[in-house]
Amino acid sequence: MKALIMSDSHGWTEAVKRVADRHRAEVDLILHCGDSELAADHEALDGIVTVKGNCDLGDDFPEETVEEVNNSVFFAGHGHLLNVKMTDQTLLYKGEEAGADVVCYGHTHFPAVAEKDGILLINPGSLRQPRGYPVGSYAVVELTEKQKTVTFFDLDGNELADLSGHFSK
Repeated sequence: MKALIMSDSHGWTEAVKRVADRHRAEVDLILHCGDSELAADHEALDGIVTVKGNCDLGDDFPEETVEEVNNSVFFAGHGHLLNVKMTDQTLLYKGEEAGADVVCYGHTHFPAVAEKDGILLINPGSLRQPRGYPVGSYAVVELTEKQKTVTFFDLDGNELADLSGHFSK
């Protein structure tokens, strides 16, 4: 099972479309963790499960979502309502509540991956306004029976090996 995770594109429709189109044929799920600043019916978000960020106005998107694909469960929330700048404990609680294998979030614009209590916590970074890392980024997670692999990429599709990681199941 493979999923593409992006966040914090802040109106940059070309990047969202380019990244999604690059990986669409190889993934089972595409998640946008909020602050797209686009309407739900915008063509750049076609086929992308999107949650609401603090910069998304209106009620186009849910605050959180739980997606089950090929026996893998993903929880996604932007993070502004989950205190992600202070602690990852709320993310863990939400993941445990949802029975999630993977918890995805944005808001900080800082790319990161960690595994806690068997749950992968993934922040893909920001496509448009990276912080704490010199380039915009997104992530692809692959879950197999034996391993969880998270690969980060820059906007041109180059792997960011220093951010990527492998975790045993």
